[in-house]
Amino acid sequence: MTRTILVTGGCGFIGANFVRLIHAERPDWRIVNVDKLTYAGNPHNLDGIEEGHNYRFVHDDICHGEAMWRLFHEEKVDTVAHFAAESHVDRSITGPTAFIETNIVGTFSLLEAARALWQGDAWQGNPPCFLHVSTDEVYGSLGDSGYFTETTAYSPRSPYSASKASSDHLARAYFHTYGLPVRITNCSNNYGPYQFPEKLIPLTFNNALHGKPLPVYGDGKNIRDWLHVEDHCRAILLVIEQGKNGGSYNIGGHNEKENIEVVTTICDILDEKRGLLPGGRPRHELITFVKDRLGHDRRYAIDATKIAGELGWRPEMTFEKGIAATIDWYLANSAWVNAVVDGSYQKYYAEMYGQALA
Repeated sequence: MTRTILVTGGCGFIGANFVRLIHAERPDWRIVNVDKLTYAGNPHNLDGIEEGHNYRFVHDDICHGEAMWRLFHEEKVDTVAHFAAESHVDRSITGPTAFIETNIVGTFSLLEAARALWQGDAWQGNPPCFLHVSTDEVYGSLGDSGYFTETTAYSPRSPYSASKASSDHLARAYFHTYGLPVRITNCSNNYGPYQFPEKLIPLTFNNALHGKPLPVYGDGKNIRDWLHVEDHCRAILLVIEQGKNGGSYNIGGHNEKENIEVVTTICDILDEKRGLLPGGRPRHELITFVKDRLGHDRRYAIDATKIAGELGWRPEMTFEKGIAATIDWYLANSAWVNAVVDGSYQKYYAEMYGQALA
C-alpha cells in the first residue's frame, strides 16, 4: 500500500535509520521528514537520500502547531512515525525545559494536526496510523529480576522519562477520547550507526579510540537491555503495517548487560582492531568511576512477548554481533564521527537552513 509517512526527527539517530529503511524497502512510500535540527539532528545522517517524489525534508519545529497542521493537510499525511524528542537523561537533569516543550507540547501539536485531518467525512485516504515512539524508562527501575511488560505501571524517575510518560499518556488519551489511530512502542536502549556521541556506546568508542578517560557512573553495575537500531526500526515498521490501534508494544533486544561490561567490551574490541595504547596499556585501564547520576535507575529489562506473539517480531542482532558491527561502522566512517565530535556538522546545516528555529 502506498503511504505518505511523516517521520519526525528523521535526521536524528533512530529516525535517520528508519528513513533509510523505508527509503530502501518501501520505495512506493512518500517520506516527509520534519526535523528542527537541534544539536542531535544531523542532515549528514541521510547523505545519499535526495529530495524528490519519494522524499521531502522540512526544517521546522513540531511544537509549531499551525505549521504542523498545514504540513499534514498539504501532504495528505496518512501515517506518522513520531521519533522527535529530547532524549538524553543527563541533559534533562540540567535543563528540563526543552524536554517538556518538545516531548509533551510537540506530541500534542502532532496529535491535534492528525485529528484535524483524519477525523470527519472529508478524509478519503488510507486508513491512518499514528505511531508514537517511546522508551522503557517510563516504567522506572527494576530489581534484580522481572521484566517490563505493556501493563507495567508507569514510574518515571527523571525529567526525560517523565516527559516521555506524559506524551505516552497523551497519545493514549487521544485514542480513547477521539478514536485517533494511535499505536505506542516502548523500546530498550538503542545502539548502532549515526548515534550522537553523548550516549554510552559512541562516547566510550571515541574516548577509548583516542586514549581519553572513560567515565562510568557509580559502580558500573547498572543494567540495560541493548537493542540494535536496525532491529528496532524493523519492529516499528511492523507495528505500523500490522499493529492494532490503541495497542502498546514493548521492543527489547534480549541483551541485558551491565554498563561496565559494555565499556570493557568496546575496549577489548578496539585493542584487537587498533592495537594497545602507547606503553602496551589495554584500554580498560582508561575506565574512571565517577559520581553516580541523580536518580540513576538500576535495571531496565523488556519483555517483548507481545510483539513476538502478535506480530512475529524478534531481534536478529545479538549484542556481540551488533557491537562489533557498530564499532566497524564508526571506524569506517571517521569523517562523520569527527564532524559530530568537533561540531563542524552544524556549520553545514546553518549554511543550508539558516539559524536554528526558535
